[in-house]
Amino acid sequence: MIELTDKTIGWWLEHWAETTPDKEYLVYSDRDLRFTWKQFNARVDNMAKGMLAIGVRRGTHVGIWATNVPDWLTFLYATAKIGAVAVTVNTNYKQNELEYLVENADIHTLCITEGVFDGSYVDMVNTMLPELKTSQRGFLHTKRFPHLKNVVFIGQEKFRGLFNTAELLLLGSSVSGKKLDEAKAMVDCHDVANMQYTSGTTGFPKGVMLSHHNIVNNGLLTGEHMQFTAGDKLCVCVPLFHCFGVVLATMNILTHGCAQVMVERFDPLTVLASIHKERCTALYGVPTMFIAELNHPMFSMFDLTCLRTGIMAGSLCPIELMKQVNEKMYIQITSVYGLTETSPGMTQTRIDDPFEVRCTTVGRPYEFTEVAIIDPETGEHLPDGVQGEVCCRGYNVMKGYYKNPEATAEAIDKDGFLHSGDLGIRDTNGNYAITGRIKDMIIRGGENIYPREIEEFLYHLPGVKDIQVVGIPSEKYGEEVGAFIILQENSSLTPEEVREFCRGKIARYKIPKYVFFVTEYPLTGSGKIQKFKLKDLSVTLLPH
Repeated sequence: MIELTDKTIGWWLEHWAETTPDKEYLVYSDRDLRFTWKQFNARVDNMAKGMLAIGVRRGTHVGIWATNVPDWLTFLYATAKIGAVAVTVNTNYKQNELEYLVENADIHTLCITEGVFDGSYVDMVNTMLPELKTSQRGFLHTKRFPHLKNVVFIGQEKFRGLFNTAELLLLGSSVSGKKLDEAKAMVDCHDVANMQYTSGTTGFPKGVMLSHHNIVNNGLLTGEHMQFTAGDKLCVCVPLFHCFGVVLATMNILTHGCAQVMVERFDPLTVLASIHKERCTALYGVPTMFIAELNHPMFSMFDLTCLRTGIMAGSLCPIELMKQVNEKMYIQITSVYGLTETSPGMTQTRIDDPFEVRCTTVGRPYEFTEVAIIDPETGEHLPDGVQGEVCCRGYNVMKGYYKNPEATAEAIDKDGFLHSGDLGIRDTNGNYAITGRIKDMIIRGGENIYPREIEEFLYHLPGVKDIQVVGIPSEKYGEEVGAFIILQENSSLTPEEVREFCRGKIARYKIPKYVFFVTEYPLTGSGKIQKFKLKDLSVTLLPH
């Protein structure tokens, strides 16, 4: 019988380090880098002591801005062991988004890599913090970011004003084991362990506070639904800054004592080769990832018969794609529905569900949760077969939005139900299907994009009088960003000029692929803009 656990992230890591010390835990097949549970736990302890040495304490916010590099997880577990909070930062963020998050989240220590191909994290941090060039490491003082004291480079390279990984581990050697034990003893399973920024249902990105209890149990139950055991190997090619990576993958592995084969940055060939070489039994991905793998010209060269299960999630999953994954990759694929605010899993299909159920629904509620279809106007709980808002309450609901009680109260009602903003129905077998969204959030390839954020940003573009951003249907990504712009009198802009204004300032996936210049917007009788009509208009404006 499944039961919820009250154990912390650190407890689980130490449990496997003691009971299966020599079993593989973390593998990077492309560079043959391997850690056993014992080796990884020892590195985490050293890193935790290093973080204590630079002033990280229980409740301290530590930002992790990196692709799936080997020490991403080291920093996650080190913060968890001493009761600090790992704040995950989207690897696609650019200057404005980084500065907003660091300020809003009260980051104390920011851990970064060199960056991704279209942006240097080091350069962006130096632009944000010119004081780094003259500050003693560990004693950063900046008016705009009063909480920020340290920047750590995840790697061996040295940069002025930044600690690097080796130096942090060296600092940790001066901290006693007793001090670490004292810090670990103070951690409670209901402490916040992870904060992820999401657009939520309204407004600018908000910090979703998730406890050890939230994410450990969500990972535990996710694995149970796929019948995970210690003998499984999960290929993790989804980003760790997402709930998909850090919870559905990493917390699943943590609670089942199995291994994860990590891919630093998604590449279909690396994924296929890693599965083949390491004999992975499970694979996760958003639909676009599975499409890229199936259509890779070298797909047939790899033996994937070792695969048995996995998760396709992040956006609507086409039925035909799920059939191909089942037939050509041998995966009894499951679907998880939820949102960051529900840790994230709310419902999931089970591995032993009929194929039709796994293809056409998002399954049944997680154990110890209650999922309801509620009339968004009246608050009435609706019967089977009637569309309404999908809502959830239970162990998985977030502790709230950081420093935003008003938004928290809007999201969680007086009865404890978290309102998703999504429309759905429940069938007579208790399976749920998502039918649409109340909110106008755009989901592009698994990335949540809130239109208002882009609208506010583009208002700063000279010549723009008004702008409305909507999701435009896309076969590849589910949706693309579309911008409908009314220009100021005597102004002229081209779509490319609009996109160029965005480059380097907001994440690439938020830059409008489609730009339409219009003279007016469709309005309701009361003067409200009808965004759904703008979506319809895009169909007539796009070339055929």
